[in-house]
Amino acid sequence: MIEPRVIQLDHEATLALSQILGIMLDQLFELETSQGWSTEHIIDLDARLVDSLESDSITLGIDDAALLLQGMAFTELMSVDLPWFETVQWVTDFVTSELRQHWSAQEWLTFT
Repeated sequence: MIEPRVIQLDHEATLALSQILGIMLDQLFELETSQGWSTEHIIDLDARLVDSLESDSITLGIDDAALLLQGMAFTELMSVDLPWFETVQWVTDFVTSELRQHWSAQEWLTFT
């Protein structure tokens, strides 16, 4: 875990992020391609998200946030032809800003 932060997530947000990780895992198995994602990282992060449902917070690293952002971007791209695409875009933008705020611009630059 890189640059860990304790982050407050409500129950619904945690479930939604876990669902995104599930979509990412499905994609890995269906396409037999890595998409640059680590199966182990996805499984570990999902387990931590599920465990965090008992509390109001989770410790995430910038690498965890980046993985979640990649999954949201992938989900957004796959939803482009759906009638609720604008809602998907809004949610993606909102969650992106919520996750990114826990690390400085310099930390994001250093990470990438």
